[in-house]
Amino acid sequence: MKLLLTTFLLTAILLTSCKSINNSTENYTGDVIIYGGTSAAVIAAVEVAQTGKSVIMVSPDKHLGGLTSGGLGFTDTGRKEVIGGLARDFYHRIYNHYQTNDAWKWMEKDEYGNTGQGTPAIDGDMRTMWIFEPHVAEQVFENYIEEFGITVFRDEWLDRKNGVDKSNGKIKSITTLSGKTYEGKIFLDATYEGDLMAAAGVSYHVGREGNDKYDENWNGVQTGVFQHGHNFSVLDTPIDPYWVSDDPSSGLLPRISNNPPGKKGEGDHRIQAYCFRTCMTNHPENRIPFPKPEGYDSTQYELLVRIFDAGWREWFQKFDAIPNRKTDTNNHGPFSSDNIGMNYDYPEASYGRRKEIIKEHETYQKGLLWFVANDPRVPEEIQTEMQKWGLAKDEFTDNGNWPHQIYVREARRMIGEFVMTENELMKRTPTPRSIGMGSYTIDSHNVQRYVTEDGHVQNEGDIGVGLPGPYEIAYGSIVPQKEECRNLLVPVCASASHIAFGSIRMEPVFMILGQSAAAAASIAIDENIALQDVDYEKLKSLLLEKGQVLTMEDAVGE
Repeated sequence: MKLLLTTFLLTAILLTSCKSINNSTENYTGDVIIYGGTSAAVIAAVEVAQTGKSVIMVSPDKHLGGLTSGGLGFTDTGRKEVIGGLARDFYHRIYNHYQTNDAWKWMEKDEYGNTGQGTPAIDGDMRTMWIFEPHVAEQVFENYIEEFGITVFRDEWLDRKNGVDKSNGKIKSITTLSGKTYEGKIFLDATYEGDLMAAAGVSYHVGREGNDKYDENWNGVQTGVFQHGHNFSVLDTPIDPYWVSDDPSSGLLPRISNNPPGKKGEGDHRIQAYCFRTCMTNHPENRIPFPKPEGYDSTQYELLVRIFDAGWREWFQKFDAIPNRKTDTNNHGPFSSDNIGMNYDYPEASYGRRKEIIKEHETYQKGLLWFVANDPRVPEEIQTEMQKWGLAKDEFTDNGNWPHQIYVREARRMIGEFVMTENELMKRTPTPRSIGMGSYTIDSHNVQRYVTEDGHVQNEGDIGVGLPGPYEIAYGSIVPQKEECRNLLVPVCASASHIAFGSIRMEPVFMILGQSAAAAASIAIDENIALQDVDYEKLKSLLLEKGQVLTMEDAVGE
């Protein structure tokens, strides 16, 4: 009897162990597999669900929405009339939320409307609101997931070395580090980093191309270009870069590179600086004083002291107002939240290395806020005002009130069937097969801080070039070259030059491209064809039916 009981228990233990192993290597199947948790990922999933096809979101993020729910609530819209389809529906849902009295906890609704900042935008009969709190955006995304019954696996990270099963030019499945495998007919890489794209063997670029690559004017190194005021040329007094004035032997101050900037117009490995879009408030009941980060080092902000000493006082210029006495705070000036030059290896880095880079950015930016609020060398008028501000207690509540998403302004960019360049954006050359429109200024943040030939500190890479009007975005910019992969779409790390991506990279555009990608996936599945063989006229008709704006003739009326 004891032997039988012992045998039964051992068998039970073995069965339990096998069940656990099987769960860790479980297979899931859907028509469309979307890798990512960004705004583009959610919108693409909604579009697939609306077609009646099965969709699975495999998200490395626990929170959905990327930057849209991660602090970037002061939306970079450009011309709002070219934002249609599900992207416009998202902002309409934001509008509906703020029509309720319960939405206004920390201020009166009319009070917000009368500030002159961030007044809700009303577009004809389709009422929309473009400026919002992070937690409201996240809830809208979660509502989409629930409403359309979308299956989402969170905190699932692609096995970038061995996790893409590809044969005959098509991805068959992807596997995450947890051992789960997802099989599909079409795959979307909707991450900011383009990890699935890269793991699938699709061509891409990191950094700035030289101007000669695509016959552009604003790509590559941009020494001597000062447009936005995010450089040291805004100061009446040049800033010495050394600990001891005019003494190179004393060493450079922190956050200054000792490498030469390169020649104007030539390509390099550098990418736009990252930061966190912090949500601040000056409401006493909802304010948490800026925390002093572990590893805080006041010497990291010596350059800011010299900038203040030179008379600069624009510290609060980009405390952009969002509802309920909060801000979407962005970089502004020669030394701010942009952690210039500290992200070059992020696009290709391992997950562990990326975490280190993100942590360094967090320490830098938290330390910056603490410094301005507490260091005695900060001008009194700035420090007194800064001490009225803090992090919003009711935002990012599971992350110490700090954004859960770093602003990856640029990482990998696919080299697809068609590469968008400044020439298409500036209307010098036509754009084939439009699947949506962009309209925001060609906008690149600084990529380096260096010492000039005359011995002063300067930033480089900040570009702001106006456009002649909204521009079309090519279908070929979201599909790889056919010989590389026939069933992958890339709506975020789209095929564009560095400088063209500076405009395309806006969150509403990512949503637009996400929906258009999903629509193309539906056609490809129905006809059992490669994405590159999708008939454009069919796709165009479908997108217009769904309210997408493909040319200015389709623009949403004011």
